[in-house]
Amino acid sequence: MPALNIEYTEHELAAIRAAAAADGKSVKAYVHDLSVREQQRRDFVAHAVAFWTAHRAEFDAAFPEDAPAA
Repeated sequence: MPALNIEYTEHELAAIRAAAAADGKSVKAYVHDLSVREQQRRDFVAHAVAFWTAHRAEFDAAFPEDAPAA
């Protein structure tokens, strides 16, 4: 399986270790889950923006009092 080596300062690594411990995870699992969750968040936002862009006219027509002024 592909892997990464990521360098952190001592301060950064200490903070990551503390956060991983607070979540009850290893540092490896914590950093993995955090990076995957961030990518999923970005994908969700991109799809939400695309949906809004595709359907904005419908919302404006359905709720003309809430439509932004031109």
